[in-house]
Parts: sequence; structure tokens; C-alpha cells
Amino acid sequence: MTTYLLAGGGTAGHVNPLLAVADGLREREPDAQILVLGTREGLESRLVPARGYELLIVDKVPFPRRPNAAALRFPARWRRAVAQVRGYIRERGVDVVVGFGGYAAAPAYVAARRAGVPVVVHEANAKPGLANVLGARRAAAVGVAFEGTPLRRSEVVGMPLRREIVSLDTAALRPQAAASFGLDPARPTLLVFGGSLGAQRLNDAFGAAYEDVLAAGWQLLHITGERSELPDPAVRGYVVRRYIDRMDYAFAVADAIVSRSGAATVSEISALGIPAVYVPYAVGNGEQSLNAASAVAAGAAVLIPDADLDADRVRSEILPLISDRSRIARMREASVGVGTRHGTENVIALIDRARA
Repeated sequence: MTTYLLAGGGTAGHVNPLLAVADGLREREPDAQILVLGTREGLESRLVPARGYELLIVDKVPFPRRPNAAALRFPARWRRAVAQVRGYIRERGVDVVVGFGGYAAAPAYVAARRAGVPVVVHEANAKPGLANVLGARRAAAVGVAFEGTPLRRSEVVGMPLRREIVSLDTAALRPQAAASFGLDPARPTLLVFGGSLGAQRLNDAFGAAYEDVLAAGWQLLHITGERSELPDPAVRGYVVRRYIDRMDYAFAVADAIVSRSGAATVSEISALGIPAVYVPYAVGNGEQSLNAASAVAAGAAVLIPDADLDADRVRSEILPLISDRSRIARMREASVGVGTRHGTENVIALIDRARA
């Protein structure tokens, strides 16, 4: 029986691909022992047990960014975290460690190397995090979601995706999905969303330009986010939702999408072959722009800087795009070469190769 230790967490961007790989391993090897290493503070503390996996806890030890009291305490705390993981590896007979980045991954990489256990690294973002940069240096295999990700000896394997996205037949589900939103399945639909909390820039732009979208012959499904106060004008063809729990329905009705460009979002949209306009979140280290770069370069997507998006930009750039049927068709075809629904299988193939 093989024992896998999957390490990572903190955010959905780390936890969701980890869980997709865990599900793939469990489906292939029902008798395998699949353990997840995470912190008490991260999203994994809730999502991992809910999915039926055992969560092993490691202390959260951020790398120091400046010389202060936390930096002085770091060496001792770091040694303790590595020792915690070495104990798990020894006690549970771990055969391979698979890291997805985040606070739990860094000590797992060091502990596995010291224990002589092979390591596989998966990086979801085009701009890798520090833990994976360090882990990739001595990993047995390194997979990345996007072309051009600067990790040593990496290969593009795509993103391990949620099961409902991998198995989604958009054409078959479209009538049912459209009915659930009160939309006409025969009319083209533009989907706009900015994540669970929404995106103020997108909400303001389309809240002011929705009439122009409708006048162009398109319907608009606008997911504003739970905290949004954007009013719903209750206009036929313009559907406003704060939150939906069936994104597969939203994707099934979407003929084009305007969204942020988080790694999972870009990967899912590309895998489904939906033309997109990405408006990268401007805060952070620029990874959202990089996540969209391969889709834009392939002609599958267009990028508009966050500061440039307003109602006028919707009218001057997005409306001409969605009104050009031939261009939309070309973008859809280009997307096929960018995305993949086989990210989970590809990562599992890396794991098998690392253990060979």
C-alpha cells in the first residue's frame, strides 16, 4: 500500500488542486493512504476533513521579510516545523511527498529530502511562490500549470481541476443551466464574475454598461460577489447574482467571459474553451497578469488592465469583440491548445515517475 503525503494550503489556489490530486489518487488506488499536511490557520483546516482526508498539522512559519523579533525566532520555529514533518514521514511510512506551495509545503520539502523520500512539486501560478522555488531545486519532478513559469526542470502539466469542471458537457447542460438563471439558451450570454467576494471594478463597469450589452443582442449573467451592493435593475436578459454554488451552470451558458485571472479561473476557462477578457487583480506581485499571458499569446483571451476598465472600455473594446462572431470562434479554437482537463492525471504521472 502506498502512502502519499500531499502538502500545501493557505488559500483555495493551493488547496483545490491538492484535493483534485487526492481524489484522483483515491479513485485509482482505493487502498492507498492519502494524508494531507497543512496548518491550523489555512483553508485546508476546513476543506480537507470535509472531503474525507486526514489532515496532519504543521506549525505555520512564515519566512522573515525584515530583521525583527520574528526573524530572530524563525530558526528555532523552522527546525521545529521540519521535525514535525519528519516525524509524520517516519511514523506513517510516507512513500512520496507532493507539494502545492504555501506554508505547509516548505518544511515538507526539507523533511522529505532529509528522510530520503522523493518530492514532486506542482506550481499553480505563472509566478511561483518562494516555497516552490526552493522545493523545485531538489525535487524529483516539477509540474507547472502555465507555460513560461520559471521553475527549474519544470514541465507544463496544467492545473488539477474540480471534478465538475473536468466532466462538464457545456452543450448538454446549457438548456438546464439557462433555465436555472431565467436566460434564453438560444441567445449568446456574457458571463462576468470576480470571485466569491466580487470585483468592484467589474461591477461598476458592467453595472453602468449592461444596457449596451443587451442592445448588442447578448444576455448578461453578472455574479457580483457576496459583499457587493450593486442594485439589480430587474431587466430581462440581465441576471444579477451575489453568489452561485453551481459555477458549472454559469460556464455552461457562457459564450464569452469577463473575469479576474487567478490561476484556477484561467485554467478552468481555458480547459472549457471559452473566449475570455481578463482583468487582472492589480494588488499583489503581478501573478494574475502572468497567469493570463499564455492564453493571450495564443489568441484565446484579451487582457485589460484593472485601472483601464470602465463602462466606456466595455463599450469600446468588449462589445466590438463579442459582436465579432468570427473572432469569438477563433478565440474558442485557440483556447483548446491552451487549456487541459487532464491536469490531475498529468500530476499523478509525475508522482509515478518520481517513485519509479
